Amino acid sequence: MSEDSPDKAPEEVIAAKVAPPQDNPFANIIINVLAPVLVLSYLSKDGDKLWHVGPMWAMFIALALPIGYGLWHYVKYRQMNIFSLVGLLSVLLTGAITIYLWSGGQSVRKNAALLFGIKEAVQPLILGSLFLITHKMGKPLFNLFLYNDNIFDLPRIEGAVKERDNQTNYQALLWKSTILFFGSFLISSVMNLALAFHFLGDLDPMSADWKQLYNKDVAKITGWGFVVIGVPLLVVSGFILWYLIAGLKRLTGLETETIMQAR
Repeated sequence: MSEDSPDKAPEEVIAAKVAPPQDNPFANIIINVLAPVLVLSYLSKDGDKLWHVGPMWAMFIALALPIGYGLWHYVKYRQMNIFSLVGLLSVLLTGAITIYLWSGGQSVRKNAALLFGIKEAVQPLILGSLFLITHKMGKPLFNLFLYNDNIFDLPRIEGAVKERDNQTNYQALLWKSTILFFGSFLISSVMNLALAFHFLGDLDPMSADWKQLYNKDVAKITGWGFVVIGVPLLVVSGFILWYLIAGLKRLTGLETETIMQAR
């Protein structure tokens, strides 16, 4: 049977043809997180090995990877993913802060831990704030991330909510869920700040290889930062899913198997 089957409505056929391809999440993780960590960890030395390119070039390569991937993503899909945008801004900030910290002469500036910690704390706060802002704008990012028709039977839910005249309580449930989601990013922000002080706080600014040590600490912060954002997000997402289902069952009178999309 062809794609233009008469069993499909014309709108469905058009949507299927114009639907953009989905980006590979594993490629995102590898290029934006793992590759820069490995580059900063193993290429920063000024040694006699082929891959020992030195701290300056290692930082340049580590920054170029996610920047290049972000540009390629935009050219291919003709749209900017909000998470990719935040990640790209984080990379640019890392580069800018590194240039400043390295411009102090023969040693890294003494406020390295504070400045890098603020940058690491701001990133999840910005992303979390977008969930609150987009909700108020009527285009909730929360819907894209969790409350969407891939997981929930939205027409059935909204129909039942309207039938029971529970629209106000329904919107309140979604707003509370969004605030909980923001809470996970707030936790990540605090943990990122702590990571920066933990790894960069004891950096010896007078060490002969301070640039190499700085790059290794940044690599550790980047790697662990992925964990301290991902773990709270995963835990909170599981709780929000349970919270949403319980609230929707109360507001709609539907059971879990009818609220969720069939698998």
